[in-house]
Amino acid sequence: MIKTIVNTELPLAERFLVKKNIIKGGKGRQRLCIVTGTHGDELEGQMVCYEMARLIQQHIDRLTGTVEIYPALNPLGIDTIQRGIPNFDLDMNRIFPGNEHGTMAEQAAYRICEDLKGACMVIDIHSSNLYLRESPQVRINVLNEAELVPQAKHLGVDFIWVHDAATVLEATLAHSLNSTGTPCLVVEMGVGQRINHRMCSHLVDGIFNLMTEMGMWKGGHEDNDNDDDNDNENEKSIGPSIVCKGDRVTFLNAETSGVFLTDLHTGTIVSKGQSIGKIVEPLTGETLSDVISPTDGFLFTIRAYPIVYEGSLMARIFRHDEDELELVTAVSQKPE
Repeated sequence: MIKTIVNTELPLAERFLVKKNIIKGGKGRQRLCIVTGTHGDELEGQMVCYEMARLIQQHIDRLTGTVEIYPALNPLGIDTIQRGIPNFDLDMNRIFPGNEHGTMAEQAAYRICEDLKGACMVIDIHSSNLYLRESPQVRINVLNEAELVPQAKHLGVDFIWVHDAATVLEATLAHSLNSTGTPCLVVEMGVGQRINHRMCSHLVDGIFNLMTEMGMWKGGHEDNDNDDDNDNENEKSIGPSIVCKGDRVTFLNAETSGVFLTDLHTGTIVSKGQSIGKIVEPLTGETLSDVISPTDGFLFTIRAYPIVYEGSLMARIFRHDEDELELVTAVSQKPE
């Protein structure tokens, strides 16, 4: 069932519409919400929403409770390929929980927040921006670590990053929901304005796995599933996740301006002193700077947009301990 939760009049006979798809299964009180499209240039969530809606409806007899899918919290941004809300110069993920009597954007944020409240779990899907490529990861406020890390592990993403409370923006959707008792996991993956099919498929598998753990889903979800009692065998195996707590992430920033060249992908293990890439000057053929890893670790962020300036973020590396090497190695062997 399609329901409109925000309907605001715009100039030129247009409307700002935020819709959700409510999919009801067998009797059950569990309610899972999948939201995305807060930033119009982040598109990975579009494929995830499509696959979740398609597969759940194809196997509706396996669903207990309700799944609600919100593919476009910022439909104007998606339509115009802009990160924020067009003409407002506004990042929608900086105005939650909104204001019932505020501007159009604040009213929309308020209605979205109110509509999501009370869910058993909200999965807030983001891509990276145009400049960085991210391994599939969940980001969690340290204040919600005890509750959310066990849930995040069921998604089987490469990396779970537990942020210090001071680094979490209070005006985000996830913080607004978590602070009022509605659990919300923030997923980041891929790169802006693109869709990585493999990453999206892995996340779909992970969401079904989480639903199974929540008691909302029974059996597999593949197109060729049969209906016998053994279709648990069709479920995809969910790999381990690296959990990063505290200040164990190294940030690499550009020492000079130029064009960044690299052959590395996210999700790989790097060694101290290893070349991450180089910054070059096309006009003269010079190498202006070698980007060198200062530590052993797991590369979970890499520069995607090659034009860089002094101080531009080039990479992020998780500094793992020796006793974590086996886990990091297992995660690095997952396909990107």
